[in-house]
Amino acid sequence: MKFKENKLEGVIIEFQVLEEIMNESGFDYQFDYERVTFDYKMIDEVKNDTYYFRIPAHVEQGEIPKAGSTVRMMVPYVGKHYYPHGIEYDEEFPTRVLDKCAQKLNLVQGKIEAEKQD
Repeated sequence: MKFKENKLEGVIIEFQVLEEIMNESGFDYQFDYERVTFDYKMIDEVKNDTYYFRIPAHVEQGEIPKAGSTVRMMVPYVGKHYYPHGIEYDEEFPTRVLDKCAQKLNLVQGKIEAEKQD
């Protein structure tokens, strides 16, 4: 499921600044020089399911993780992990999972907006 209504999509930010913000917010990341995906892992203890809230970005200038590189933020999304098959993104998600994603999204958006004002 995509979080199409957000304030992140299209934001351009220095990768090292974004990396610090995301780390402080509990996200890990994977990259391949041209794109990066920040993941927040959630375990639903009610059903023992695992979900990943993902915030992707694409390189605008430079190369990840080199100093001075910038990235353009993309649409965040959430998926449910199915062992051993992978992650499914197009299904119904529990309200408690979507609420947690919204909280994390608001946290990250707030930190990025504060950084842009400095």
